[in-house]
Amino acid sequence: MAGEGGIVLSLAEIAARLGGDVLGDGEIRISQVATLASAGEGQISFLSNKRYRSQLQTTQASAVILAPDAADQFAGPRIVTANPYAYYARVAALLNPAADSLVGVHSSVVSASPIPASAVIGPHVCIGEGVSLGENVRIHAGCVIGDGVTIGDDCLFYPNVTIYHGCRVGKRAILHAGVVIGADGFGFAPDGKEWVKIPQIGAVTVGDDVEIGANTTIDRGALDDTVVGDGCKIDNLVMVGHNCNIGPYSVIAGCAGLAGSTTLGEHCIIGGAAMISGHLNIAANTTISGGTTVMRSIIEPNGVYASVFPLDTYEHWMRNASHIRRLSKLADRVAELEKKLQDKNIEG
Repeated sequence: MAGEGGIVLSLAEIAARLGGDVLGDGEIRISQVATLASAGEGQISFLSNKRYRSQLQTTQASAVILAPDAADQFAGPRIVTANPYAYYARVAALLNPAADSLVGVHSSVVSASPIPASAVIGPHVCIGEGVSLGENVRIHAGCVIGDGVTIGDDCLFYPNVTIYHGCRVGKRAILHAGVVIGADGFGFAPDGKEWVKIPQIGAVTVGDDVEIGANTTIDRGALDDTVVGDGCKIDNLVMVGHNCNIGPYSVIAGCAGLAGSTTLGEHCIIGGAAMISGHLNIAANTTISGGTTVMRSIIEPNGVYASVFPLDTYEHWMRNASHIRRLSKLADRVAELEKKLQDKNIEG
């Protein structure tokens, strides 16, 4: 069975394009990727998690992608590479090129700026004044590109993406449906019982090779720009507040929230539904587990942090919660007892 793109390659052809060492029959034909459990004839699978190693003995895959330490555990054709998971991702992209029905510039497009001949733009896209579009950009239906926006070469915007005025998106960015770049940050100054809106005069700068998931919002800066570094990958429904600075190659999973002026170092990993308070600095290579609330800066790099109670029955959770509410009083009592013991030891 061929992949959706109808592409069929021999194992040797795959290795010639992506690297890796072929062991066994390099002429075996591969049309699709699959899991070890579900793979069949013409499909290639991979092993990246040792928990599934036993499936190497039962898989029906025509070939498998393996790390060097597992190369001898599968007798069939295989590609040996240092990172089987990343290699699988590249094979999947090779066999399943993105389908895109857009052709040319739709007649309903409204643009006050020049459009490169290489651009492909869908219906009802609105492009403002002073916009700089790179070569080979692909913009799907309903997108709105504000005045003075800069979009780099080879960008792909899915339907209903909105880029507010003055923002910049680097090369090869992928923005999924409903992404909003450059809405006003949440800035209000208290004046008695009223809140005075603070004009958000910064913008958003998105680096090269960034992918942003559906319905994620990245607010513009109050004064300086909000920055998303090169190579960052941001999931769906993520909130990035004004003046955040996300270091290169960081990843943020769905429903996470970064309050204003948060700084992430390079290559941070933020789990789903994690919440980071504003004006904090998170060191490079930090991993924040899903659902964790971060209330202080993290200075030391390479750490892994979590603050989530494990799942429990309602009755046990309520019992534990009642104990948590009494922790402060318990700490006071312990301190008092320690003082009494210390005083007694001194008297003795």
